[in-house]
Formats: sequence, structure tokens, C-alpha cells
Amino acid sequence: MDAIMNFIKETGFYSLIGGFLSNGGWQNLVMILVSLLLLWLAIKKQFEPLLLIGIAFGMLLTNLPGAGLYNQELWNEFMNSASENYHSYGYILANGGLLDYLYIGVKTCIYPCLIFVGIGAMTDFGPLISNPKSLLLGAAAQIGIFATFLGAKALGFDGLEASSIGIIGGADGPTAIFVTSQLASHLLGPIAVAAYSYMALVPVIQPPIMKLLTTKKEREIVMKPLRQVSKTEKIIFPIAVTIFVALLVPSAAPLVGCLMLGNLWKESGVADRLCKTAQNELMNIVTIFLGISVGATAVASNFLTIQTLSIIALGVVAFGVASACGVLFAKFMNLFTKNKMNPLIGSAGVSAVPMAARVSQMVGQKANPSNFLLMHAMGPNVAGVIGSAIAAGALIAIFG
Repeated sequence: MDAIMNFIKETGFYSLIGGFLSNGGWQNLVMILVSLLLLWLAIKKQFEPLLLIGIAFGMLLTNLPGAGLYNQELWNEFMNSASENYHSYGYILANGGLLDYLYIGVKTCIYPCLIFVGIGAMTDFGPLISNPKSLLLGAAAQIGIFATFLGAKALGFDGLEASSIGIIGGADGPTAIFVTSQLASHLLGPIAVAAYSYMALVPVIQPPIMKLLTTKKEREIVMKPLRQVSKTEKIIFPIAVTIFVALLVPSAAPLVGCLMLGNLWKESGVADRLCKTAQNELMNIVTIFLGISVGATAVASNFLTIQTLSIIALGVVAFGVASACGVLFAKFMNLFTKNKMNPLIGSAGVSAVPMAARVSQMVGQKANPSNFLLMHAMGPNVAGVIGSAIAAGALIAIFG
């Protein structure tokens, strides 16, 4: 009988029921329900399913009592202890679970950088090279990052936390993870969920803002076709950008360097095998590891707080301000240019590639069915990827 009772006490069911009845133990059950909700959104509503399924399942695994796959207390010791025995990854490897091992790739920023290699291999910077003015639209959209940073500071977050929250405005999940893992890793779960959820909601969030800030006449503007960009320009671009950004903001070099390496493989035409691997196998493998390990950080003690609700609210503000700034700056540029641009492409300055550009195309075609803005919007869209990486590097340089 004692053996049976010991077995029952070792089960997760016993821990879950006992935790539910104890003070504060209900939080694990709530987090399991949250993970199931995210799985439903990812599968049924197709909200960023490639990553959100992994995040939600990692959240489910880490909140199942007794599984021991992720141990937050080990990472607390890792971050807070002055002892060399604790402050090393060897301590994590010796005492952690499966998700602790995978999380090392997030903590060391390996996964976000590898994701950027894949993004670079899939990105065409031709529209940006053809119309360099669109770089300004990508920069304008980054105002959302710094506006949200100030809002987070006003709500009582410190500089490290405010920087991590503000980067949600860049609409770039890997960049948000890159910054948060270095500056405020205890907020990684809610920030990652907010960033990827709002990226999936771009077609819902952006159109009302775009229509509010533009007239029908502005939305009907037809832009001239972009010039053809030579292969030489496309090869020089990633090299030149890497040198310039690395010298300007060294902290941004890991992200921008990996992005441009992937793009150079693509544009050089002599590394097709590596390019295809970066686009497919590498992206898929890293997405699996990144999603599940980021989800594992969403333990109840970190996630079910007033801070999390504040982050979710600030995430919407960040996204909205970034989109609005891009549109308004395009309107401002039209005051000084002969060839008017359609201000709708300014909203694509957030780095949700290529979804934000498609939204610009969709709203523009509703106003004028003969209007084709997709390639014009891709300029500020890919500029936003570079801009958010530079903003991330600046925040890390200041507060890291």
C-alpha cells in the first residue's frame, strides 16, 4: 500500500491537484489553459503557426508539474549568483532538463542570429536599392520602438525591461527575442508571445490606422515602376551594409551580419546549395528549437503578473505607433518630392516581412483596383528589418 501511495504522490496528477488546492498552485492550471488557447489560435486561426505552435507547446510542457523539462530556479541562480559554479552553462547542463539545454541557444542568442541567416537568404533587397528613399520610411517606423520605450518607463519598468518591451514595435520576433534574452530574460515569455501574436494580427491592426491617416485620394496614388537593379548592386549592398552598421552600432553586428550573409549567398549566385539550406532546413530546425525553448520560459510565476498585461497593452501601442509613423512620414516626404509616393507603403516600415507589404497592397487595391504597391512596399518593409536590428543594437549598447 505504501508503494502505491508513493507512486501516486510521484504523478503529475497529484502535484496538479495538490497545487490547485494549495495557495497559488492554481497558476499552473491557468498556464496550461493559456497554452491550449494559443495552440487553438495557431492551428485554427493560423496565427503565426510555424512558431506559435512551438511556443504554446513549450509553455504546456514547462507548466506540467513534475516533468522537470525546464527549471526556472536554475536560471535564477545562473543570473543572480556570484559563484563561478553557478554562473556557467556547465551547471545548467549538469542539473537541467531538456528544455534548459535548448534554452541555452536562446540565452546565447544563437537561434535569433541563425533565423536572420535564413531571412536574409529569402529576402530581395532590390526594391530598397531601387528606391533608397524607402529606407527613411523603414527608419520612421522604428519611432514606435522608442515611443513604447518611453511609455514603459513611465509605467515603472526599468531601462532593461523598457528596451525589451519597446522592441515589440519593430514587429520582428527574432529581434525581440535577441534583445530580451540579453536585457530582461525574465520577460522573454510574454514578450515573445506578444511579438508573434501581433505580427499575425498585422492585417487586422494596420488597415484602420492606414485609412484613418490617409485620404482616399492619397490611397489611390499610382507609383512609377521601380528601376531594374543590377546583380552587382545586389552583391555590393549586403557587404556595404554590414561594414557600415558594424562600425556604426557594433552591438547590431550579429543580427545584421547574419542577415546580410544569408542575402549574399542568395545574390552571389555561386552558393545555391547553402542558400537553399538556409531558406529551408536551417530555418525549419532553428524555428523548432526557438519556439519550444522560448515557450518554456512562460512559467506561471513569470507570466501571470500585472507586468504581462502591461506588456500586451504596450505591444499594441508599439505596433500602432510604428505603423502610424511610417504613414505620416511618407505624407511628409510628399511635401518635398515631385513624384508622389502612396503613403500606404509607409506602414510597411515595420519588419513583418512580407505581410506588412501585402497589407499595403491590399488597402491600396481597395482604393484603386489598378494600383500595384507590393514591390514599392517591399522597400520600406526590408528597410524595417535592418532598422529594427540597428535599434536593437542601440538599446543593447546603451543598457546592456
